[in-house]
Amino acid sequence: MNQQGSVLYDVPGPRQRRITLISSIAATFVLLAGAYFLVYRPLEDKGQFSMELWGPLIDPSNEYFSQVWDKIGYGFRNTLTAAALAIISSLAVGTLLAVLRIQLKHLGHRRFTGLAIPLSYLARGLTAVLSAITRICVEVFRGLPVVITIFFVARGFPEFGISFDTLWYLVIGLTIYNSVVIAEILRSGMEGLPNGQAEAAAATGLSPLQTTHLILLPQAFRIMLPALISQLVVVLKDTSLGFIISYEETLNIGKQIIGVLDNPIQVYVVIGLLFILVNYSLSKLAHYVQHRLSRGRKSAGTPAKQPPATVLVPQAKASDGV
Repeated sequence: MNQQGSVLYDVPGPRQRRITLISSIAATFVLLAGAYFLVYRPLEDKGQFSMELWGPLIDPSNEYFSQVWDKIGYGFRNTLTAAALAIISSLAVGTLLAVLRIQLKHLGHRRFTGLAIPLSYLARGLTAVLSAITRICVEVFRGLPVVITIFFVARGFPEFGISFDTLWYLVIGLTIYNSVVIAEILRSGMEGLPNGQAEAAAATGLSPLQTTHLILLPQAFRIMLPALISQLVVVLKDTSLGFIISYEETLNIGKQIIGVLDNPIQVYVVIGLLFILVNYSLSKLAHYVQHRLSRGRKSAGTPAKQPPATVLVPQAKASDGV
């Protein structure tokens, strides 16, 4: 093990360690000095650290404190509601779309020889058309900016006489974009698995749909979990685009507070910390789920423990006596 480590990585000597330590200390000092002279001093000179600006956010005795945090709490609840609904719907629609594309790919290789010739051509043509439609939908909605998708949903649905609450326009817009991204993540995960697994499943008599549902899709979820969690974080952050349809999410509420108190830096710092806290929690949840899945996979692969020899010997003697 030590020989392998010495081949792959040269352990730094005392001189190199001193150079690394001195460089790290110097870089830290430069960063702190830059933050002090370029960030802290200009803000201090303009009075951005005064309690007049920070008081409504951090001082419970301030007359605006309870009102400000009631508004921020209301906006944050709206943000989490929209994010939760969009995440659930994006995962559901994205999974179905990924499975559909995989099944259409399998059907595209079939000749439907068991059917009559006209029906065979009809089935192959229908498969090709559906494959083209799904591919076009993925490319179009993945290429559109999310803000345009939300805008067209909020403006287009009422033109057809379909009216929803503002929340659902935002959820539908986020779902349209993120579901196609999640579908591509899962599809690439399933197609990246070794071909032998699908072939072995077919040899045991499983249909392509059963193979996808029982074998390919669970592995794709486990393998692509980091990418999926990253996309779910994107969903949470994209809820801030609800301002274009007047949805009262956190940033929209923050703009209302800034319009009254005129403290944009302070309000955006607090809102940014709230988003960082939620996104960090999602990341930790992803690490926990991934760790549990890896533990389950390892425990499933370990053979059952054999009873100790001291237990087997008396059993053997008893059987001989019988």
